[in-house]
Amino acid sequence: MRIFPLHIDFKKRVPSAFISLLPLVVLVGLLVVVVQVYGSDALSGASQVTLLAASALCVFLGMVFLKVPWKDFEKAVTDNIANVGSALIILLLIGALSGAWMTSGVVPTLIYYGVEIIRPEVFLASSCVICALVSVMTGSSWTTVATLGIALMGIGRAQGFADGWIAGAIISGAYFGDKISPLSDTTVLASGSVGVPLFKHIRYMMLTTVPSMVIALTVFALAGFAFEPSSTTAVAHFRAALSERYDLSLWLLAVPLLTGVMIARRLPPIITLFLSALMATLAGLVVQPDVLGEVGDGSLFKGAMLSLYGSTSLPTSDPMLTSLVATRGMAGMMQTIWLIVCAMCFGGTMAAGGMVRGITDLFVSMVSGRKSLVGATVGTGLMLNLAVADQYICILLNGSLFKHIYDRQGYERRLLSRSTEDSVTVTSVLVPWNTCGMTQSTVLGVSTLTYLPYCFFNLVSPVMSVCVAMVGYKVFRKEPAGGGSSGK
Repeated sequence: MRIFPLHIDFKKRVPSAFISLLPLVVLVGLLVVVVQVYGSDALSGASQVTLLAASALCVFLGMVFLKVPWKDFEKAVTDNIANVGSALIILLLIGALSGAWMTSGVVPTLIYYGVEIIRPEVFLASSCVICALVSVMTGSSWTTVATLGIALMGIGRAQGFADGWIAGAIISGAYFGDKISPLSDTTVLASGSVGVPLFKHIRYMMLTTVPSMVIALTVFALAGFAFEPSSTTAVAHFRAALSERYDLSLWLLAVPLLTGVMIARRLPPIITLFLSALMATLAGLVVQPDVLGEVGDGSLFKGAMLSLYGSTSLPTSDPMLTSLVATRGMAGMMQTIWLIVCAMCFGGTMAAGGMVRGITDLFVSMVSGRKSLVGATVGTGLMLNLAVADQYICILLNGSLFKHIYDRQGYERRLLSRSTEDSVTVTSVLVPWNTCGMTQSTVLGVSTLTYLPYCFFNLVSPVMSVCVAMVGYKVFRKEPAGGGSSGK
C-alpha cells in the first residue's frame, strides 16, 4: 500500500473560495477548448500544456496574494511526482504486457473462444460480472483492466458493441471489485486512514455498493437484450481472420492462468506484470514465430523486443481486426506518463497554494446535519479528484479533513470511510487528467469522455451514498460517554 505525505499546512492562510476554485475553473475551461480544437489528439501535448498553465496560475496566485514561497511549490510538485513513481513503472509494464499478449496470440485466442462462448445478449452484463469477480480476487482494477479488459474489448467489438458500452461494463465491474476487496490498497487506505476496521468498513460499504451494482447490471442486461449484434456471418469472418493471422493454440491460455496464480499469491503488481509479459514473449517465440518474424523484419529477437516497447501492425483480412491487434507497447504509454507528471504538478501547486484546503473548507462550511455532512464529504471527494488528480492522495485528504467533523457531529467514522470510497475511489476513473482516468483510457484505447456515460456503477455510487444518508438507513451515532446510543 502506498502512503503519501499530505502537502497541506493547516497553519497557512487559507485562500478565499474564489481564488481556490479559479485554477480549477480555468483548467476545465481550457480543456474544453483543447478537446474541441484537437479532438482525439488532445493528449498529444495540448492537455499537458493546459495542466502546466493551470499550475502556473496556482503559483502566481499563491506567491502574489497568499505569500507562499516558491520552495513550498517546488517541494509539493517534486513530492507528488515521486509518489507516482511506482505507478509510472506499472504503466510501462502494462504497455509491454498488452503488446506481448497480443503478438504472442494470448489475447487473440481469448477473443476467438470468447466470441463463441459469450452470447451478445449477455455480453455487457457478463463482462461486468467477470471483471468484478477478478477484481475482488486480485484487489486491483488496473490489473483486471490491463488483462481481461483488453480481451473483452476485442470480443465486444467483434460482436458489434460500441466502445463506450464495452469500456463502461469493464470499468464498472473492475471498480466494484476494487472497492470491496480486502486486498485493495484503496479499501485498506480508506478504512485505515480514519481508524475503521477493514472488514467493518467493507460490510458497511455493501449498503451502498450492492444497490449501485444491481442498478448497473440491470442497465447492462437491458442494453444487451435490446442490442442488435453483428450477423453470424460477420462474427464467423472475424474468427476466420483471427485463425488465419495467428496460431490459436490452447496452450497459450497457460499465460493468463499462471498470471492469475501469481495474482492469487499476492505477488507485487510490478513483479506480476513483468513475469506475465516475459511468459507471453517466450510463448510467442514458440507458438507465433511467423508473426514475430514479420514484426521484426525477419528477426525473431527484434520482433519480440518491438512487441514489448514499440508499435506493431499486422495486416489481416478484416479492417476492424487489423486495428484491434495493433499494439503500441511501452512507447504507447509515454503520452499518459507525460500527462500524469503534468497532473501531479497541478495537484502539487493546488495543495501548496492552499487551494485544496480552500475548496474543502467551502464544503465543510455547508455541514449542518447528517445529510449535508455526507453530501459535503462526497462533494469534496469529487472536487479533490478534479483538483489533485490522484485517488490515493484524495482518500487521505478527505479522511483527514472530515474525521474530526464526524467526531464532533457524533457519527461513526465508518460513515466517513464509506462516503470517501463512494466518491473518490470509483469516480477517479471518470476524470480525464486523473491517474486512473488516464491509465484506463490508454489501456482500453477509449477516451475517458467516451466511456464516462456508460460507467453506471461509478456514476450511481456517489448518488447512492447521499440517498442512503438522506434516508438514514443504518446511519449510527457514536455512544455518548455517559452511555446510551442513538441509531438512525
